[in-house]
Amino acid sequence: MSSENTSKINQLLSSQPPGVVMQSFWLAEQGYSLDLQKRYKKSKWLQSIGTGALIRAGDQVGYEGAIYALQRESGSTVHPGGKTAMAFLGMSHYLELSPQSVTVFGGKTENLPQWFKKHDWGTKVNYYKTSFLPSDMGLTEKELKNFSIKISNAPRALMECLYLVPDEQDLMECFHLMESMNNIRPTLVQGLLEKCESIKVKRLFLYLAEKVKHDWFTRLDLEKIDLGKGKRSIIKNGAYNSKYQITVSKELEQDDQRRI
Repeated sequence: MSSENTSKINQLLSSQPPGVVMQSFWLAEQGYSLDLQKRYKKSKWLQSIGTGALIRAGDQVGYEGAIYALQRESGSTVHPGGKTAMAFLGMSHYLELSPQSVTVFGGKTENLPQWFKKHDWGTKVNYYKTSFLPSDMGLTEKELKNFSIKISNAPRALMECLYLVPDEQDLMECFHLMESMNNIRPTLVQGLLEKCESIKVKRLFLYLAEKVKHDWFTRLDLEKIDLGKGKRSIIKNGAYNSKYQITVSKELEQDDQRRI
């Protein structure tokens, strides 16, 4: 390999943090042609983890490094959300987490690339495509060891949890998460609730916030939040809450009997 090509690969590796994926199309845009990429693979500088995706040879890359590539190189809104975002935010002691799986959200029309879906990240990635919240709201930058990625902030992450109730998320666990959210800004919550397109999520979020009696709940303008019409049965054989017209777990509706 020529000294020029060696210099180019050194420049690339010095500009990219360890632990991230580099997509072939993005490398080509940066001046690293497909032919040059093949040479770097042959010379053991880079290695393929699937069609269109490369990493440093011998690098250990987790799903976070793949999300970094999707966000920075593809402009994707794919991000860790729900319980996974809550864990990143230091709320793991409120959660029943499975080390074998993580929760990732993306836009309704955003598909994960084949290299992402086929690669073994050492954990199962549960991916949910939905646009019930705007893609550019409620995200925060999370610093990891060598790089940072965007994840859901606390109120958005809880709304994503509620979106998965009841089939893939326990409502009582959401209640305990809500209990921990006493220091969030009401303007942040207000904005998300006004833009949220899921009636179920909005009703459950307000129901839980009011039940916990957070100070910020009293500062919300409920008149600006569309809660729809009609009843919503969230939990089968549950208890009915007339204010929010939802059927929730009997455990939640029992006054003064909270599970700790």
